[in-house]
Amino acid sequence: MTSGGPAPVPMIAIRDVNKYFGGLHVLKDINLEISRGEVAAILGPSGSGKSTLCRTINRLETVDSGLITVDGQPLPAEGAPLARLRAQVGMVFQAFNLFPHKTILDNITLAPMKVHRTPRAEAQRRAMELLERVGVADQAHKHPAQLSGGQQQRVAIARSLAMNPKVMLFDEPTSALDPEMISEVLDVMATLAEDGMTMVVVTHEMGFARRCADRVVFMADGAIVESNTPAEFFEAPKSARAQDFLAKVLDH
Repeated sequence: MTSGGPAPVPMIAIRDVNKYFGGLHVLKDINLEISRGEVAAILGPSGSGKSTLCRTINRLETVDSGLITVDGQPLPAEGAPLARLRAQVGMVFQAFNLFPHKTILDNITLAPMKVHRTPRAEAQRRAMELLERVGVADQAHKHPAQLSGGQQQRVAIARSLAMNPKVMLFDEPTSALDPEMISEVLDVMATLAEDGMTMVVVTHEMGFARRCADRVVFMADGAIVESNTPAEFFEAPKSARAQDFLAKVLDH
């Protein structure tokens, strides 16, 4: 039975997006909707446009044509509106991008205090809750260089969460980590997914995509080739490109 109400607004809507780097067409007519609370894993070979697509969602990369909206609002071009949007869209990169001269606690409280004018005591209380959540509360008064890569990446996730984002973007968050540290970061991300955070995850971690994503978006040569449930994608990929990709990555 269908309800008569309006269809829910997607958390992220990408319509007819094209992007060029000089003469290179890196995003080709991208159309994608991500619902509130959905976890989308973006997979594909290197150079397929995955990271570029992820970076367009908070306008770290501009697009040459098309429209992107977050929670129904078109991405602002610049200035205060863009800063407000970026406060709502958390981003975790390959590199941890923590301020090396600040403690872990200060890294997390800086943006809420500056952007949201959160009082220091409240920002610190929230930061400690988040550090507890990602399993590094005991590192709060250290500097980033004193932490392992896995711990730094978990701090980077906590820092994004401190802004209470509507969406979390992850651009290959485990690719710079030693193998034994990858699972501790993926475990934190899996918990976020269970808690209902809208997430776009560019990743090479097939196990995470299979286990935690609601949808797999497979890209090749700047285009979306397939978008399907993890079960359908991993067990019955439709395109030759996806079949070839999976044969290579799953055999190792």
